[in-house]
Amino acid sequence: MRVIFMGTPDFAVPALKALAEAQYEVAAVVTQPDRPRGRGKKEMPPPVKETAGALHIPVLQPLRIKDPDFIRLLNDLAPDVIVVVAFGRILPRDILELPKYGCINLHASLLPKYRGAAPIHRAVINGEKVTGVTTMYMDEGLDTGDMILQETVPIYEKDNAGDVHDRLSFLGAGLLIKTLSLISSGQAPRTPQTGESSYATMLTAEDEQILWGRPARDIYNRIRGMTPWPGVRTAMHGKVLKIWRAAALEEDGTAVLPGWVISAGSDGILVKAGTGQVMIMELQLQGAKRLRAAEFLRGTPVPAGTVLGTSPEADL
Repeated sequence: MRVIFMGTPDFAVPALKALAEAQYEVAAVVTQPDRPRGRGKKEMPPPVKETAGALHIPVLQPLRIKDPDFIRLLNDLAPDVIVVVAFGRILPRDILELPKYGCINLHASLLPKYRGAAPIHRAVINGEKVTGVTTMYMDEGLDTGDMILQETVPIYEKDNAGDVHDRLSFLGAGLLIKTLSLISSGQAPRTPQTGESSYATMLTAEDEQILWGRPARDIYNRIRGMTPWPGVRTAMHGKVLKIWRAAALEEDGTAVLPGWVISAGSDGILVKAGTGQVMIMELQLQGAKRLRAAEFLRGTPVPAGTVLGTSPEADL
């Protein structure tokens, strides 16, 4: 089959590589425009563009996905199928109906759960024990098309969003090749989505804020669900404090307000939550390096009674 691949971030790279290794004819890669990144805000290409260049595949970066000239160009490329993996734009009907076999999407959840922009982050934040990948025929809804294949993986207790992301990206690449093989042989199933659906909305600055009045388990899940990007934050002595690794302890012990530091030592910084306690094990103060707790405490003492957050009451 002649394929057009549409994708943008790191998650889509294994799928593109798998298509090339399986010797599909990838007529073009469509990805988002270069964006400013890093401290210097220098324009950088998306990871998929870099991979396409290494594979010597032509790259298209339309500013507007509905541009008639761009759609005519896709039509001229005459794809049998368009494969979409974390492209980041909603496709119009003119593109959905263009290829012979339709547009196929690889989505990082077990649909119909976690439709939308941030399925991996939301699954970890919500404490899910299982997730997976789904291939589906695209329609004009948001991840509502008929499913083709699904595969599940566990989310382990110490996994963060980055761990799950990497596992799903490689799992999804294999599932995509299986899907295209079934489509080309006319044996692909088509299963309507049924059951309870949910939406994984885009991450916001509010998602980055630790609310110490929440249960310790919820705070722990938020920390690992927002790591390695974009991270979670609280405040200490008027500065932003990012927390990268922690553990949840069920015991309450000390009768203090949420956000209070109970103790600090080589094991970490123990903080009272709404119920239970959070042990901070890796953290980063504004303007400083990311450090393990023991290293952090050598340069920045955190005495018992220190309050994290703008105010404990505001976090309740």
